[in-house]
Amino acid sequence: MPNSLTEYRQLAKTLAVDALALVPGPNFTRALGHTFMSHERPFVLIIAADGPSAAIVPNLELSSWDLVGFDGEVFDWRDQDGYADAFAALAQHMPMQRLAVEGQVMRVFVHHALKKAQPELEIIDAEVEISGLRMVKTDADVAALEAAIALSERALHRVLDGVRVGQTEKEIESALIQALFSEGADGMAFSPIVVAGPNSAMPHAHAGDYKVQKGDPLLFDFGGRKDGFAADITRTVFVGEPSDEARDVYNTVLAANLAGLKMTRAGVTAHDIDDVVTGVLEASPYADRIRTKTGHGLGRDVHEAPYIMRGNHQVLPAGTVYTNEPGLYDVGNFGVRIEDDVLITETGYRSLTQFPKDLMIVGR
Repeated sequence: MPNSLTEYRQLAKTLAVDALALVPGPNFTRALGHTFMSHERPFVLIIAADGPSAAIVPNLELSSWDLVGFDGEVFDWRDQDGYADAFAALAQHMPMQRLAVEGQVMRVFVHHALKKAQPELEIIDAEVEISGLRMVKTDADVAALEAAIALSERALHRVLDGVRVGQTEKEIESALIQALFSEGADGMAFSPIVVAGPNSAMPHAHAGDYKVQKGDPLLFDFGGRKDGFAADITRTVFVGEPSDEARDVYNTVLAANLAGLKMTRAGVTAHDIDDVVTGVLEASPYADRIRTKTGHGLGRDVHEAPYIMRGNHQVLPAGTVYTNEPGLYDVGNFGVRIEDDVLITETGYRSLTQFPKDLMIVGR
């Protein structure tokens, strides 16, 4: 049994449940040290509070599962037979009254299969508590994040050197994706956002056929993935000389970003950071352009706890990594966002993102 399951056992005891259930995803990978794909076949790890654990494993995954070193009972099933008997065998082998699950990850059909096999089972959503175990990063976690961020920044430098007026957003996005893999990314953390001009005012827009014009803001929100961890970086540059308004907006967003960093240290709350960052934006002439909270946790998931927003009074311990990404968005005109990945320390912070933040003019 992997030693990494010990903390999940302890959490099950703390939650007063018989066991925790994990399914393929970030927590599953963290617990086992191996990555398995989430697909139409139910695949469930049951970590008992006391005694042996068990797993429901698709038969076609058994050879990969052997690499985990799992010494609990395994109930495998084949596509031709269906998975109902495997769940029934689990229920007989490990009768449970209360089971904690990942509410944001476990799919409904897996929930139903558990209930059908054991109708009296009480299933409890423990997403916050289970995923909360990932909030404080280990040294190895931070090293993986730094590697993902560094390769992503190298990729962006390469792309910016080639930006030209008249290129489409899709052309620039394609160059970015190629650069990420050339720099050593295992994959993309998410589908990148590469948008210019009026499209930059939509926080989650996607690259299209818009051709970059002189004076346009060009916004990149992207990240590579390395050793299971994701980078999440945003930089807004300008293709040619920006307008006075665009300069002022950019400097306002930068001031908010820097204010958030100054507030960051172990023991502050997510509310404290967002309140300072948003306060800078609210005090500017552009308060009506605020659309989003300050940021979110970052690790194996691009978005994970903690969520940096007013009203979230969660205390942030050393080892937490979060995104500091204030932005201002004037729909139909333009938007600016600046995003850093930040490690909280006992005395302050360490920005894992090193890409320059001074207003940058590119292209010709």
